[in-house]
Amino acid sequence: MCNRYRMTASQAEVAARYGIALPYPDDLTIPPPELFPKRPAYVIRDEAGQRALDVMAWGFPSPAAGSAPVTNVRNLASPFWRSALATPTRRCLVPFTAFSEYGPGEKGKLPLFWFDVPSQPIVSFAGIWRPTEAGPVFALLTIEPNAIVAPVHPKAMPVLLHAEDEAAWLTAGWEEAQRLVAPFPTQLMRVE
Repeated sequence: MCNRYRMTASQAEVAARYGIALPYPDDLTIPPPELFPKRPAYVIRDEAGQRALDVMAWGFPSPAAGSAPVTNVRNLASPFWRSALATPTRRCLVPFTAFSEYGPGEKGKLPLFWFDVPSQPIVSFAGIWRPTEAGPVFALLTIEPNAIVAPVHPKAMPVLLHAEDEAAWLTAGWEEAQRLVAPFPTQLMRVE
C-alpha cells in the first residue's frame, strides 16, 4: 500500500509551499523523483510553533525482529502508533507530487497507476515520525480508498490533507486531528 511516491519539486519550492523560514538547512537533497521505503524524503514538522523542513527515512522499525520497516499506519488504535498519533509534535506532513499503486493483473506484470491532485502542485500526506538511533523515521497514515483509488487498490489509500487542514494535523489534539483521517475527495484527484 502506497510504497512509492514522487516528489518532483525542489527544496526551495517545498520550503516556499510550507512557509519554511529562511535559512533552512543547506543541501537537504533527496534522490527524486521517485521515493521508496528506507530511503530519505522531505518531511515537514512543527518545531516550537514554526514549521521545520527535515529529511527522514521512510519506515518505522518493525516491532517484529527481522521484519521490514513499517511504512503505513492503518490501525490507529494500535498501541504501536498511539503515542505518536496522540502527540502533535510527532505528527508530520510528507510532501509529494504523485503517489502510485499497482492495479490488478497478472503477477509480475501489474500495471502501475499514478494519482495526483491537479489543483495542488505539492500535496501533503498525513504522517507521523520518531527519532531512532539511526536517525529520524516517518510513516504515512492510510484509510479506506475513495472511488478513484478503489478500483486500482481496494484495500486502502494514503491520507491526503487539504492545505487548510495541515496546521491542525501538526498542532491539534488527537480528537480534532483524527477527524482529518478521511478519504480525499475523488473529484479533486486524477489517475494516470
